[in-house]
Amino acid sequence: MQVTYDPATVSYEQLLDVLWRHIDPTDAGGQFVDRGSQYRSAIFYHDQEQHDLAEKSKQALQQSGRFDKPIVTEILPFKAFYVAEDYHQDYYKKNPLRYKYYRWNSGRDQFLEKTWSKEIKKAALTTKTTPYHKPDDATLRKTLTPLQYKVTQKEGTEPPFKNAYWDNKQAGIYVDIVSGEPLFSSLDKYKSGTGWPSFTRPLVKDNIVEREDRKFFSVRTEIRSRHGDSHLGHVFSDGPPPTGLRYCMNSAALRFIPVDQLEKEGYGEFLASFK
Repeated sequence: MQVTYDPATVSYEQLLDVLWRHIDPTDAGGQFVDRGSQYRSAIFYHDQEQHDLAEKSKQALQQSGRFDKPIVTEILPFKAFYVAEDYHQDYYKKNPLRYKYYRWNSGRDQFLEKTWSKEIKKAALTTKTTPYHKPDDATLRKTLTPLQYKVTQKEGTEPPFKNAYWDNKQAGIYVDIVSGEPLFSSLDKYKSGTGWPSFTRPLVKDNIVEREDRKFFSVRTEIRSRHGDSHLGHVFSDGPPPTGLRYCMNSAALRFIPVDQLEKEGYGEFLASFK
């Protein structure tokens, strides 16, 4: 992959840090299930400064003691870049379910979670606090209806065509019924014919978590909220342009906030998209 970046926005050191957290730098024979020299990790530097920063970053990672084995990622001079064939470009967008199935079974995510979990938790604690959180179970049982509790906490599914928002045509946003975090916008809602509210994309992607769901003898991609950890629904690759995705959600997991209430409810930042 060749990265074009603005040094005023992100540094080369930050890019290196991202690389280390997405690979196994101790594997010289490939990466996870992909074996062969063509799959080995490498950093191709464009100038002496990049070379020195890459070497320094590699040395720091080795001295950190995070890995029991040596860091073998190569640092090589850039010579040529070859663009992959069209069917490789944006493969994770064109074939999202196949990509997620492959990635999970490759073992990459499990390796990264095990290797970097402490840093992930530490980063979450040191970043600015979020107003969105999950109440305790006793509170949820008091504030949610039985259906809302079943859907969000027990991964249930509400009946199609007999739920609050499947045919809602009002302008506004949909937030997590548990945490209040913004999830979807009416601007991305469309009539899917399934009987559940459907969207082509999330309103705030960082508030969406995808997980593999193997229930009912099939492999699906479950959608949960990040802060509330609510079960929301599933995403499928049979949606309309521009994403080709169908985020099929349960109304019971959502709360709708009309445009004229966004400012009052604390979601004024999303008003501009409706003008």
